Amino acid sequence: MANVLVVGGGFAGVWSAAGIVRTSRGVTNPHEQIRVTLIDSADDMVIRPRLYEADPQRMRVPLDRILGPIGVRRIAATVTAIDTDARCVTALRRDASVTELAYDRLVLAAGSRVVRPRLDGAQYLFDVDTMPAAAELHAHIESLPEAADTGGRFTAVVIGAGFTGLEVSTELVDRLQTVAGGQPVRVVLIERADTVGPELGEGPRPLIIEALAETGVEVMLGVEVRSLSDTGVSLSDGTEIPARTVVWTAGMRASALTEQIPGERDALGRLRVDEFLQVVGVPNVYAVGDTAAAEAEPGHVVMQSCQHAVPQGKFSGVNVASDLLGLPQVPFAPDPYVTCLDLGSYGAILTVGWDRAVQQSRAEAKNLKHSINAEWIYPPVDDAATILRHADHRTTWPTAALG
Repeated sequence: MANVLVVGGGFAGVWSAAGIVRTSRGVTNPHEQIRVTLIDSADDMVIRPRLYEADPQRMRVPLDRILGPIGVRRIAATVTAIDTDARCVTALRRDASVTELAYDRLVLAAGSRVVRPRLDGAQYLFDVDTMPAAAELHAHIESLPEAADTGGRFTAVVIGAGFTGLEVSTELVDRLQTVAGGQPVRVVLIERADTVGPELGEGPRPLIIEALAETGVEVMLGVEVRSLSDTGVSLSDGTEIPARTVVWTAGMRASALTEQIPGERDALGRLRVDEFLQVVGVPNVYAVGDTAAAEAEPGHVVMQSCQHAVPQGKFSGVNVASDLLGLPQVPFAPDPYVTCLDLGSYGAILTVGWDRAVQQSRAEAKNLKHSINAEWIYPPVDDAATILRHADHRTTWPTAALG
């Protein structure tokens, strides 16, 4: 019996576990059977791409409804150490007991985290990186009508005009208007670069600028936050913005667990992996999702997004099982790259390819974004046959046809 340990219960980890089970099903030799264990501190798979929306507590799927039907063992614990020489993982359970888990193959799918800044008053920052953080922001917004009106009560400052910052800022306009009872609201987007969406390129930028203007988001470029208080923000150019809500969206980094794997890492802390998603130079260890610097296409490394995490999980599943069973492995080959950016009441923007050529905008793209967020990224539950069918690495999203 071979033991596979999957660390992380997000998109990549769940689909890796399911892919391993799918590939190993039908093997009749009991000595070649594979036992899959997934370890995560949470009980739910969080639909992280939706945490910028209101009421984020509903953006979750119980892990047991995905893993249980397909026979994957789940351990609720936090991994604290990885020993690749001993092929052992140490974890802290909820009752404070320590457990050690041996593995024949390890899949690191521990995700990423927002890099919070060292600023005076950083404790007043909100973010939408995790379920608890997004829930805290939601509760804060809901409480604003009862807060003292000391200026800036219905003003929000969003720091970072990248993908997340753009979605958060445009969504916050509607969220604040919902609770403001007709009072004026203000959303200010801060970016230290000289343009919005610096990593999104020139293709969609005119429409992004149009959307920000149409939704009423104010944009301040070439400035940084110097300090915060519970009532406002001080900027590097001397501007003071009274605001009760400040959201940090700038900068992501792979899980610190990657530092316990003796492999090469990129600037985001992601482990370099080969075409089969095995960590280069580290036998028996695979990395997927936000912990892996995998090549999506020649010259292009995957983005930290569910669009790449899901297929990485599925491909790693077939490759881990094949590795153990002596079967041919399959090179990672995701669907063509697309971007669908939600922009609040304006709608959305869909781009195709790494040059991000705009294919759809406004309501048409918004309908697609809704399908992605509310349907396509959700795993099936309770039905083993359906779950395993979706774990096939050859399955694609409908957006693949747009490429």
